[in-house]
Amino acid sequence: MQGIDECLLEAMRLPGARGAALVDWTSGLALGAVGESPGGDQEAAAAEAAELARLAAEQRAFAAGPDDTGATAEQEGLPPVEDLILSNRDSYHVLRFVATSFDSSVFLHLWLARAEGNLALARIRLGEMAGRLVLG
Repeated sequence: MQGIDECLLEAMRLPGARGAALVDWTSGLALGAVGESPGGDQEAAAAEAAELARLAAEQRAFAAGPDDTGATAEQEGLPPVEDLILSNRDSYHVLRFVATSFDSSVFLHLWLARAEGNLALARIRLGEMAGRLVLG
């Protein structure tokens, strides 16, 4: 189990990591941030990433369907989306939703340099970090 600071520092050790943040997608506020920020403003980057996360999380077309027992992610207390990956010419943005004991409205945002980053490794490691993260 790890806290926000430890989790973000671990994310920054991933190859190509430029910046990382833990963001509440309902408010758009960064609960913690390290490294660089896309556009140079961490608060603006958190708010913009939250808009993207909120859009995906609130659309039924992107939510996970029922599992074998018929239960939905929401009924099991899980985030509606596992992760989002946005790629552009020079970087990747990986948004990994975090399951919490309250409303699962937070996500890890990792900004990776495309030339040095390993998207598959980042996705796996963010999932592990999200599982160990302790909030509240």
